[in-house]
Amino acid sequence: MHIIAAVPKSVERVHLRSDMICRMAILRVHVVPNAKTDSVVGEHGGAVKIKLRAPAVEGQANAALVRFLAEQMKLPRHAIVLQRGHKSRDKLIRVDGLSQEDVRPRLLEN
Repeated sequence: MHIIAAVPKSVERVHLRSDMICRMAILRVHVVPNAKTDSVVGEHGGAVKIKLRAPAVEGQANAALVRFLAEQMKLPRHAIVLQRGHKSRDKLIRVDGLSQEDVRPRLLEN
């Protein structure tokens, strides 16, 4: 007797190319909220220091950080993911679509 498992019709197949898998970077960021302008100001303890106009209230600075990083690196917003540090100035950001070597030059050139 053979048992045949039914595969639901809603299952989608996802095809990943090898270059898509490796193109992800992790970025450490130190955020200074309530600044006069949005800008990258250098480094702070191995992290990229970024000043943002947004206040650190109800996630406004986190949303502003994602927008700012997407604009600076010329990526869509969904490619910037806040991994850790939602309520801290020190944050860990995942950047999809760029390699680790490409992230800092894109941020520091502007």
